[in-house]
Amino acid sequence: MSEISRADVEHLAKLAHLSLTEEELDRMASELAVIVDSVKKVSEAVSEDVPATSHPLPLTNVLRDDVIGHTFTAQQSLHNAPDSEDGRFKVPAILDEE
Repeated sequence: MSEISRADVEHLAKLAHLSLTEEELDRMASELAVIVDSVKKVSEAVSEDVPATSHPLPLTNVLRDDVIGHTFTAQQSLHNAPDSEDGRFKVPAILDEE
């Protein structure tokens, strides 16, 4: 197991402006050691014969073709609108601008 000392954790806590109790310093030292060991194991798996990947499974484009379907006219779109003006939806102003 990697040696992450309590002093290392205190130093990191100070850099991160964290206030840790004595118990938290001890617990974090052991937890950080486990994390460092895990990263080392992953690093050992990397070799020249293992290609780098961004995703474990090959991805394909799952989007459908863009096909133009039925479109509404402006008059149809505005038919049930509560208010319209000049062929556009009219909505309450939310800014103090004209």
